[in-house]
Amino acid sequence: MTDLTDARLVPARPDLADIRLRGRVDAERYVAGQSGRLIVPSAPLRRRPSLEAGIETEAVLGDSVTIYETGDGFAFVQLGSDGYVGYLPEESCASDAPAPTHRVTALRSFLYPAADMKRPPLGHVSLGAGLSCREREGDFLRLADESYVFADHCAPIPTVEPDHAATAERLVGTPYLWGGRTSLGLDCSGLVQLCLSMAGIPCPRDADQQEAALGTPLPPSLDGLRRGDLVFWRGHVGMMLDETRLIHANGHHMAVAVEPLAGAVERIAEKSYGAVTSLRRIGPVSGRPE
Repeated sequence: MTDLTDARLVPARPDLADIRLRGRVDAERYVAGQSGRLIVPSAPLRRRPSLEAGIETEAVLGDSVTIYETGDGFAFVQLGSDGYVGYLPEESCASDAPAPTHRVTALRSFLYPAADMKRPPLGHVSLGAGLSCREREGDFLRLADESYVFADHCAPIPTVEPDHAATAERLVGTPYLWGGRTSLGLDCSGLVQLCLSMAGIPCPRDADQQEAALGTPLPPSLDGLRRGDLVFWRGHVGMMLDETRLIHANGHHMAVAVEPLAGAVERIAEKSYGAVTSLRRIGPVSGRPE
């Protein structure tokens, strides 16, 4: 059941709401959303249907969406991955797109008009993007839209990357982007969400949601942390690479960066988010038993 206390996750406006919310929220009309998927490499999801509105998060190729209304260049949607509600560019999603069979495992790759790396690419796809594959042709996969991608840059959907910290390490140097969740740009919670999703672990979008939902709480001491543990501040999150090193997407470096936890804690307490609010353990990382 939809949590009405978190507006980020409630598909409702004064004039329109999801029909499943009838009797729970007031709206002029109620509609049954239409299932769809993102059909472009990525698209910004905004709080308002305006190019001047900030980016709340991003949808990525193959992501499922529920479409409630389209018009004036925008679609009012709810993302299937984490329930986020907002406005996508209208042309970025379609109701007839097939479900993904594979996802991108390279940091990024290219789409081609033929199974030929020398052809001018049609565009790029990012780590975690979902692709609907029809068949393999040599070194390439032919996709449902008749584009091609290098096969070794992808894996079937059931495949997971069990060490989410290793995925984070691959993303070191990725520029910081508020609302970003692709290998072209990430914010702090986008990094965590992407890495956990590649490990097959459902993950909310924002740091406060992740702090409330993920893993199990640890004692407040910063001693004894392990690879893959999450460190939360009020409005920020990072991931441990070992007992002492933190990886996080952050505005100080404007990138995904690795630094000593002690130094990060001191700087963040002084300049931005205050003290650490909690520590959480997702579970044993591959090769690192409890």
